[in-house]
Amino acid sequence: MRKLGLIGGMSWFSTRTYYEHINRIVHARVDHHASAPLLIESLDFSTLLRLSTPEDWSRAAEILKKSARRLEKAGATALVIGANSMHKIYDEVAASVTVPIIHIAECVGERMAAKGVRKAALLGTRNVMLESFYRQKLIARDIELLPPNMGFVDTLDRIIYDELIEGKATRQSERELKTIITNLEQDGAEAVVLGCTELEMVVDVDANVLPIYDCTRIHAEAAVEWILG
Repeated sequence: MRKLGLIGGMSWFSTRTYYEHINRIVHARVDHHASAPLLIESLDFSTLLRLSTPEDWSRAAEILKKSARRLEKAGATALVIGANSMHKIYDEVAASVTVPIIHIAECVGERMAAKGVRKAALLGTRNVMLESFYRQKLIARDIELLPPNMGFVDTLDRIIYDELIEGKATRQSERELKTIITNLEQDGAEAVVLGCTELEMVVDVDANVLPIYDCTRIHAEAAVEWILG
């Protein structure tokens, strides 16, 4: 198996989920005693929260570039950035190393296109839902995305930053997400993309009114494909 590097800590709850998903898949596909060869660098998320200005993002890019270089130097043959929002600076981080970085949105778009999804809704943090860096990866696969509903954007941003990144999964948030997804179905969405690595904490991925494309699970599956060669 090839060694994979994970840039994590954004938040550590989602990094834990990556670790579980990757190892469960390796366990199922390789051997019940096998575990994935991983290098994990857990960053201090308090320095990367609610980035907004160009200066904020430039600082974040430097932090992730240094992390990527350390993981490559330690022997990682490919890297994963364990946060959707940080893919805003994917190109800068990818250019800083010689090993490939597996792009989360490209993995999701490829999976959706293979399933024939043509119209979907994207849920995540404010920058994921409103900016083009993530949306364009899906649109490039001929997947039409519903326009962002600003009420949903505000609700999701609050749930993610005030609750999920602190490990809180409340019944109220579960109900709010269920209502949002029901409304998206009524608006014509054929599927929903969970564009935040913590959202699976409050969304039933396997039993919902619409097919749910869980970015964390899909990204982890792509990571295992690399590990297994």
